[in-house]
Order: sequence, then structure tokens, then C-alpha cells
Amino acid sequence: MKLIIASNNAHKLTEMKAILAPFFDDVQSMREAGIEHETVEDGTTFMENAVKKARELAELSGCCAIADDSGLCVDALDGAPGIYSARFSGVHGDDKANNRLLLEKLEGVEDRGAHYTCAIALVWPDGKMLTAEDYLYGEIAHDERGTNGFGYDPLFILPERGLRTAEISAEEKNRISHRGKALRRLVEKLEAEQQ
Repeated sequence: MKLIIASNNAHKLTEMKAILAPFFDDVQSMREAGIEHETVEDGTTFMENAVKKARELAELSGCCAIADDSGLCVDALDGAPGIYSARFSGVHGDDKANNRLLLEKLEGVEDRGAHYTCAIALVWPDGKMLTAEDYLYGEIAHDERGTNGFGYDPLFILPERGLRTAEISAEEKNRISHRGKALRRLVEKLEAEQQ
């Protein structure tokens, strides 16, 4: 059975393909499958958006589909930017502007606790579905540091390491990240189904 990943992000695809290849005959990106489609992410939670993306792709392709939705939730901002993480500043994917706005909103704030959330949905063409969600906890720094990663990584401190997620290797980040943990949780459910 073929699995299509609802993404064209190279880093995400490499990670997902490596983890999910043992469960499917073929794992492809949307581009590799020749599918051009953009889901309107109008859910109120990460999971609602992930499920919607995976369902639409499974219906369009007639194949299994997997999608994730993730973002940063800051305690002092009542969970914002949350599902709006990629477009926090008003422009989708403008990491610098998003980081600048986050620092402005946290000016003078003591409690800088935050976490990344990742929700993943795997949907079969017949509508069957598996989901998983996990988190990476940390704090928001007062300035940017590091050149690895993307998004809020230069601001996100891993307290037990004293480093930003932008200061660790991609391999280490995949091992501890919210997406990596959610994927492994999903794989546990897939393995349980196959027994």
C-alpha cells in the first residue's frame, strides 16, 4: 500500500519516510505523487488541522495519507501563537518577523515557559484513522541564537541543555522533537495493529 505525506518540506519528508517506510510499500511526498492541493487549515486545534489535511489527501489520492500540524504554544500568551505559529506576524513563513513579534509580546514578562506541539493523523482510503500528539517543553529566550532549524528554534531554550533548538544538530533535534516523539507514538500504534 502507498502512503502519501501531506508535505513537500524536505526535512520533514526525510524523517517521515525513514520512520514509516517499514509499514508501506511506497512512501511519497505530494509532489512525488503528482498531487497539487492545499488544505484550508481552519481547525481550532492542531489535531483538527492534521486530520483535515490527511482526510482530504486520502480522498483525493485513494491512498493512505499522513499529515501533521505543529506549532509553538507560549504559557504567558495563553497558548499563542499556537495554530497560527507560521503566520503569527501576518505573513506565512516569515520566521524573522514571527520571532520579532514574539519577543515584543514577551517584553518584560518573567514566565517564559513554552512548548512545541505536534499532532499527526494517518488516514486510510476507507476512512480508518490513527492519531498521535506529543510535545517538547522549554522556555523562550530574550534573543535569537543558533543557525540550525527554522521557525522559533533560535528562541526556544532546552533548559536541561542550556541550548536553543537552533544550536543542536538536526539528528539530535529529530530525536527529542515534538514531531519525532509524535511519529514514534504513531508507529507504536501501527505496530500494535499489525500484531
